[in-house]
Amino acid sequence: AKMQKYLLYNTVEPEELPTLKELSTTEICKVWSGMSRHIYRQLLKKRAVEIGVGTFAVVPVHASVEEGKVLPVERPMFILSKPLKMFYNLESDETKIPDETPVVQPDFEEIAAETHFRHEIVEQCVQETLLCFAGALRDNKEVEFSFR
Repeated sequence: AKMQKYLLYNTVEPEELPTLKELSTTEICKVWSGMSRHIYRQLLKKRAVEIGVGTFAVVPVHASVEEGKVLPVERPMFILSKPLKMFYNLESDETKIPDETPVVQPDFEEIAAETHFRHEIVEQCVQETLLCFAGALRDNKEVEFSFR
């Protein structure tokens, strides 16, 4: 499975991240904002997007409005993959993606066309960033991943 590569027994070495070394921070951010827009469009089409370490999905939640009143709302969420949670011993609430929601992989070609990068660059940039993310989880570092 694709997710296997994010279950790290060892620290991520720089040579495992050749694409990130080649790209500037601005370029990496461009790739990820392309990725972010792509995910957003999929969520609007009621699809979930699986990115190796987890899945972006819109899930129904109940929001408490005023005393005793509860409102069903839909909320975009990132749901960490189960094997990853178990492997890194992470705590988080169980969130289920609705059964009727199709789960898709990111379309790297589409993101590449939109960001004017080669499709391999986009795919490798995303995978290497996720590898860094997994490395941070492995080494128990604080991770801040902000998505618009």
